Amino acid sequence: MNEVTVIGLGAMGGAIAQTLLEKGYQVTVWNRTATKADSIVEKGAVLTSTAAEAIRASQISIICVSDYKTSYEVLDVEDVHAALSGRVLIQLTTGSPEQAQKQEIWANTHGAAYIDGAIAAAPTQIGGSHATIFTSGSMEAFDQVKPVLGVLAGHVPYYGEQVSAAASIDLAFLSYLFGSYLGFFHASRILESDGLRIDDFGSMIAGVSPMIGSILQYEGEVIQHSKYENPQSSLQMSMVTVGLLMEQASEKSMNNEFPLFLQNMFHKAIEAGYGEQDIASLVKTMR
Repeated sequence: MNEVTVIGLGAMGGAIAQTLLEKGYQVTVWNRTATKADSIVEKGAVLTSTAAEAIRASQISIICVSDYKTSYEVLDVEDVHAALSGRVLIQLTTGSPEQAQKQEIWANTHGAAYIDGAIAAAPTQIGGSHATIFTSGSMEAFDQVKPVLGVLAGHVPYYGEQVSAAASIDLAFLSYLFGSYLGFFHASRILESDGLRIDDFGSMIAGVSPMIGSILQYEGEVIQHSKYENPQSSLQMSMVTVGLLMEQASEKSMNNEFPLFLQNMFHKAIEAGYGEQDIASLVKTMR
């Protein structure tokens, strides 16, 4: 099975199509703005005039567009319904768990097997060993598409037939990532206030990332098994560091929104009686 269809040729969809071509796949493409396909057609892709025609060209179709609303605008038309029957649809558009559940039902109704995927990579990383695509959905369909997805990403974890899983894992990952961004950006202001290099700090963080990963792995086990007692470092002890962040921001007349947010969260947990428990007990105040 060497034919794949790609619907949507934005930055990510274009990178997907190009990578498949480079790996020897016969790639059929469709995009609402046909001129966006010019460069990929020059490299060997076949452009069709309709989405239905593109889907009929391959057993496996990948759709990667801006959102699920756009996805339905492309797919939820009569000729596409007929074209999907007996084929596999891989949805790589970023969406919510509920959107994944609804689209699986929709796809199955029209005779298509469905895999929901979430890309944890930039377009320039597609095809590289560090790219990840979280997946969930039909196990039989996943076995069919795994070689194709393996061309696009070095890591393709499959989270089972609960189709919402990939989207939930993706949103959890993005929550962690965006939280890390905020911490790093506040750290940048601390460094700037003392004339220190931010790029050197970034390199240091990259170097210690395995250690950070181990800490988070431990905290995940604490939360999963509710083992908050007898911590290595209590929430009350961690509150001392939050106080220092607030003090430093005051000393340098810096924006203090990030440490203030932490302070409020920590105070809430301590007032709830979790001060001598593991810092992961913060999650109890978020339930």
